[in-house]
Amino acid sequence: MPLLELVEVSQKYGNREVLKGVNLSIARGEVLALIGPTGAGKTTLLRIMGLLDLPSQGTIYFDGKRVAESGKQRLEIRRRMSVVLQKPQVFNLSVYDNVACGLRWRGEKKNSVADKVDHILKIVGLEGYQHRDARTLSGGEAQRVALARALVLEPEILLLDEPTANLDPVSAAKIQELISSIAQQRNTTMVIATHDMSEGQQLADRIGVVLEGRIVQVGDADSIFRSPQDTQVAHLVGMNNTIEGVVVANNDGIATISLHSNLGDIEIQAVSRHPPGTEVYACLRPEDITLSLSSTRSSARNSFQGKVSHVTMLGPLCRVDVDCGFRLVALITRMSAQELDLRVAKDVCATFKATAVHIVERKTSR
Repeated sequence: MPLLELVEVSQKYGNREVLKGVNLSIARGEVLALIGPTGAGKTTLLRIMGLLDLPSQGTIYFDGKRVAESGKQRLEIRRRMSVVLQKPQVFNLSVYDNVACGLRWRGEKKNSVADKVDHILKIVGLEGYQHRDARTLSGGEAQRVALARALVLEPEILLLDEPTANLDPVSAAKIQELISSIAQQRNTTMVIATHDMSEGQQLADRIGVVLEGRIVQVGDADSIFRSPQDTQVAHLVGMNNTIEGVVVANNDGIATISLHSNLGDIEIQAVSRHPPGTEVYACLRPEDITLSLSSTRSSARNSFQGKVSHVTMLGPLCRVDVDCGFRLVALITRMSAQELDLRVAKDVCATFKATAVHIVERKTSR
């Protein structure tokens, strides 16, 4: 039985439909990431899950019971959840009092409050911060206070909205490590809304892709990032190469796909069961492309000569745009780019395996 389930949930603000018929279930102890661009509806969905907002339409079930729109039962369920919003709010109080406030509102005894607050501050790495003014903390420290305030209530489900969105890389990494540790050690059910693809990939058991108010795909990280169901999802998860083509042959699951290019017809091979005549997109992750200065013998079925059209350094990595008659984007290490002396107009050979190509059927309007 799912711990939390949404059935045909929609949300409207005036004439604007923010969520459209969302169906989703979260198992007890699961970490689910909701990924999607800004404005896709992730925060609205999280607020409805946390019973902060009522949906315009649809039903919510918690632990197998339908959640009422108001009343004592809804409040009781709400007390079994904690929500941490994108911009953590700290009160004009000490760190200790910020974390203790929820326990005090629930009537916990003083000694119990002290024990629980001290314990949770140690877990989030703020031991010794009890008497600090919460308003003087850094962004990462304030986020940890918000997490401690939520966790000290021992929620059955923790809902996090963009937990690292406003943090520097070092603070973000610490928060991600903390979330991962909490999930493993406390077996807390979590839903994390994020536009950071790597964060979802790193932290979640399952990922739900939110686009234009709909859950368009749900699965583990491998299925989402390597087998997106359409080109919208492919672009969202960084599958930069989506090339139009038509299947012209299929021999024992190895499809030959004809691509229209400015150099005439070019063929690539991919693992696919699509029959000849199927119009498709050949989708390929940039890190699955190997670049060399000349054609070399390998097990890869696809190898194309091309010219470098753009080079962009991205920290330890390098993005290389290659014109092979069709555009390819490759992602290689900075060291490899320097060894190959890659620059605009340089001739290169782009190679990739048939197993690296993910095929999405192209829907044509009639």
